[in-house]
Amino acid sequence: MMTQMTPQRLLVLTGPNSNQGNLLQVLRQSHTVVVAETMEQALDALRSGEFDMVFSDAADFLPLERAIATQQSGLILDTIGEGICITDESGHILWANRRMKQWSEQVRQRICQVCSEAFAVFANQVGPMVPNDLRSQMVGKAETDDALHVPAAAPPAAARSKRFAFHMDEAQYFELLCSPVVDAQRRVSQVVAICWDATSGRRLQQKIDAIDQSGRELVQLESEAISKLNVGQRLKLLEEKIIRFSRQLMHFDHFAIRLLDRRTNKLELVISVGMPTEADEVELFSEAEGNGISGYVCSTGRSYICPDVEKDPRYIQGLHQAKSSLTVPLMLHHKKIGVFNIESARPAAFTEDDRQFAEIFGRYVAVALNILDLLVVERYETSGQLAKNVTGEISGPLNDIVSDTQILMDEYIGNEDMRKRLLTVIENCNKIRQCVKEVTEGPKTIIGAAPDGPRPADPLLDGRRILVADDEPNIRQTIADLLARFGCVVDMACDGAEAMALLASNARYDLVLSDIKMPHKNGYEIFAAASKLNHSPPVILMTGFGYDPAHSIVRASQEGLAAVLFKPFKVDQLMGEIRKAISAGSK
Repeated sequence: MMTQMTPQRLLVLTGPNSNQGNLLQVLRQSHTVVVAETMEQALDALRSGEFDMVFSDAADFLPLERAIATQQSGLILDTIGEGICITDESGHILWANRRMKQWSEQVRQRICQVCSEAFAVFANQVGPMVPNDLRSQMVGKAETDDALHVPAAAPPAAARSKRFAFHMDEAQYFELLCSPVVDAQRRVSQVVAICWDATSGRRLQQKIDAIDQSGRELVQLESEAISKLNVGQRLKLLEEKIIRFSRQLMHFDHFAIRLLDRRTNKLELVISVGMPTEADEVELFSEAEGNGISGYVCSTGRSYICPDVEKDPRYIQGLHQAKSSLTVPLMLHHKKIGVFNIESARPAAFTEDDRQFAEIFGRYVAVALNILDLLVVERYETSGQLAKNVTGEISGPLNDIVSDTQILMDEYIGNEDMRKRLLTVIENCNKIRQCVKEVTEGPKTIIGAAPDGPRPADPLLDGRRILVADDEPNIRQTIADLLARFGCVVDMACDGAEAMALLASNARYDLVLSDIKMPHKNGYEIFAAASKLNHSPPVILMTGFGYDPAHSIVRASQEGLAAVLFKPFKVDQLMGEIRKAISAGSK
């Protein structure tokens, strides 16, 4: 028994003078037949559907085969995501694929300009000029050949492909790979260009550059320059650097940095840029629930991308008309010290790349803040011990930065330019370690080398009663001994509570000299208590190299603080501020 065959779909190419009527009649009895009278109709039919067999005259077979191959090549070129074109010496486009045609006229004009420049570069690199008589023969032959014919001869080694780039209104960045078409007579006839939109890759490189540059500058603590600044100026300098790198390099325009106060578990706002006042005043704690995204991130140590704030129950209103946000923890090795929150008026504005780079940038911010905090006071007899301990404290965070960067390097295998940029971040960590070591090799005592022996009489200081409050016994005693040699009467407090008790007693002080960070009460609270006394003694606050989580300096300075001393300070600097404060208080 014979099995009935499924009708086949056939394409028959019939020329204008072809006589295939009988053949068509036979084929149509058992097959589906599509007739094409021209080569163009045959190609259109092949593009629109599949055929099991193609019939044509022998004379038409080879041209049809070539046309089909050309069609497949064109399909491949049109499917490629990059723009491809062939240009002449003037940069005029002779052929372009679909992607190239989709770009705007302005972009294509710039591509033509670059191709024309590339043509000139290639022409200068190619071998000796062709004699005029031979050139005339070549031109005559070229006029009869296909204008886009690529000779079989390979281009010489001196005329290899070259990479070019250009910007469009600073918003788009394009890259081109131009290759010369060189004929057998070593003459450049055309330029083939592959062009792609490299904007995202460019921004990625800019962020890596930002991380490298910010990492170097945020923790660049040149002892000579820093020593000339007081604490307020130091804090201002650090804040300006963080803001500048966040805005100009990381392209974060609306952000806030909050640091964790471990005594209260509160996230204290230290830097806010582009955020409304009501958002800054919101109290947040490091808790996974009920304290917004920032509280969740600090509590868990996990970064958080919020693509749509309206649909996220954790989001607490920050930026007016915010649409999305990115929040990363500020990490010191495995210790969370705060959060870095960035917001945008665009929905889904942040990607995984943004998260990765914000985390690395945040680690640098954390390292910078921690270095400042670690140098609050020189608690050791030698600066070498201080350097050893500070370096040990930051080695973990720096190792984390190196690890994160090495992971990124693995993701960009084959992109040597990107890997070199990331390698500079790793190398930078070693420079930071050396920088910290150099900075910490300072004076060996908290107030420098104070000469022994009696001091000359000083009528301004003689008999003045001064309260010295510091939780470090060696600092407290050193300052008390120094003031006693000038004839001062000194009371000492070992913490904030004792200082408050002495202020509440009947003692009348001519000056209060207090550390900012002490147990029980901070510097601002002591300043506020002294200001409420009837005689309102002037107050000088002392602090170290670090940030001021309770905002004592800023708040007290606005309310009449006499001065701020940065540890370690010199004897002359200390006595100069004391004299100015007492003189102003006596008026």
